[in-house]
Amino acid sequence: MSRAKRRVGYFLVAFVAATLVFTVAYQVGMTVLEGQPRTFTESLLVVVETFTTTGYGEDAGQWSTPTLRILMIVMQLTGVGLLFTTFPFILVPLFEEALATDPPTDTDLEDHVVICTFTPRGDTLVDELDAMDVPYVIVESDRETARDLFEDDYAVVHGDPESVETLEAANLEAATALVADDTDERNASIVLSANEVAPEVRVVSIIEDAEVADYQRYAGADRVVSPRRLLGESLANKATTSVSADLDAIEIGEDFEIAELLVQRGADVVGRKIADSRIAEITGVNIIGAWFRGEFVSPPDPDSVIDEHTILLVSGQEEQVEKLRDLTLSKARRYRRGTVVVAGSGEVGTTASDVLVGEGVPTTVVDLEDKPGVDIVGDITDRRTLKEAGVADARSVLLALDDDTTTIFAALVVNQFSPQTEIIARANERESVSKLYRAGAEYVLALSTVSGRLLASQLLDEEVISPSTQVDVVRTKAPGLAGQSLVQADVRARTNCTVIAAERNGDLITDVGPDFVVRATDDLIVAGIDADINRFAELADAGGTEPQDDSD
Repeated sequence: MSRAKRRVGYFLVAFVAATLVFTVAYQVGMTVLEGQPRTFTESLLVVVETFTTTGYGEDAGQWSTPTLRILMIVMQLTGVGLLFTTFPFILVPLFEEALATDPPTDTDLEDHVVICTFTPRGDTLVDELDAMDVPYVIVESDRETARDLFEDDYAVVHGDPESVETLEAANLEAATALVADDTDERNASIVLSANEVAPEVRVVSIIEDAEVADYQRYAGADRVVSPRRLLGESLANKATTSVSADLDAIEIGEDFEIAELLVQRGADVVGRKIADSRIAEITGVNIIGAWFRGEFVSPPDPDSVIDEHTILLVSGQEEQVEKLRDLTLSKARRYRRGTVVVAGSGEVGTTASDVLVGEGVPTTVVDLEDKPGVDIVGDITDRRTLKEAGVADARSVLLALDDDTTTIFAALVVNQFSPQTEIIARANERESVSKLYRAGAEYVLALSTVSGRLLASQLLDEEVISPSTQVDVVRTKAPGLAGQSLVQADVRARTNCTVIAAERNGDLITDVGPDFVVRATDDLIVAGIDADINRFAELADAGGTEPQDDSD
């Protein structure tokens, strides 16, 4: 039932109840107070006349007692209130619903991804699929949500994702994959229905509780994804080191890696433009992209200013990356050691603390509740708890709280209490990332972004640096660029992609500058976001200018 129809139902119940109450009250009042008994139907007629403002009949001059007159005043005000409520809250929504476009209940898409249902992480996944030109359809049971999605140009099918009939209407048999993205219990039902409709289609189930993974697999899920666990691991990795190198992406070659480097407050490069920092000249690395306060840019503008929240994504040899690491570390923290304080002992916090302990990092867990693994019971926004946890002497504070508003406030409190302590934070929604950076966090990961990115890597078999990074690394030939140098082909300006290496006759060439000339047989290692990789693929096939001789 739609919201407008529910409103009509509530209104009718309220109207009938008010009518009956006033009818009985009027009947009793006329009998007891005025001594002029009225039947139930006569009293009902007076109430209806009052509510509809059509008059009061012969009884209008019969009210002599103050109590009955007050009853009539209340009855009149109630009638006017119901009348004015009818138009904006009942009739208008019904007209709007009648005129609105109904969401589709089936689709004829093929080779698509079926997403059940729509969530913030599903929104990120849709962005990834759109960028890769992969068709999708969202199965949404709520009619209003489905209609809103349809009006916003999402591909959607309105229906129950647990229903075999709905999945058939979503053309699951012709799909490449299905994503179950609802509650853990409903996901199991969706997986069972999916296997009944199309047992050959790959099914990915997203779970909130890692302990139910086996049940999802037993139901028939081909892959079970726990975004919270992944998020905890990613946050812990940032707490142990400023460099996250080559996270199971693509094997580029020995002693050549891709790394993320967090620029710390007080580092040598803070406050400088990328062009003025001379990073490439000093270290030899190639800057592929950068996060600026939660916004990823690839490639970054040379005039972009590096601050203490910037995360650089670079490629280079191990020694080159280490040189850059020295430039990004704070002088005050360069040799800083100490405990990592983990605030929150949910699945994200527990996973993070387990990783930290496994790496030999001293860890203190703070939570509001006393439960296994919690070292200090208290509120991370309370200065007494911060003192007890030793935040002033800590290496980092890792905020793994469930509520974004609380996390933002905690970042403000910790930053004011101990400005020199690094703050690493989890966010549930992408909209909270920029607020957390402004509140003092130095590294923020959004659960919805990590989840969507992880799903994309699972569904599309992408070569992804990490689910928390928006850059893909692909190995491809570029016959359309044969005989041209990278500067002649204008690769970076035309595609925003970076050619970070090339494999030629079994040898890996990492010194790929603007004058590097592409051969038809070269395997180019290219980095860029999804849409840019697509542009590079078109350019590599079609070419840029007339090819030149590709012989040495």
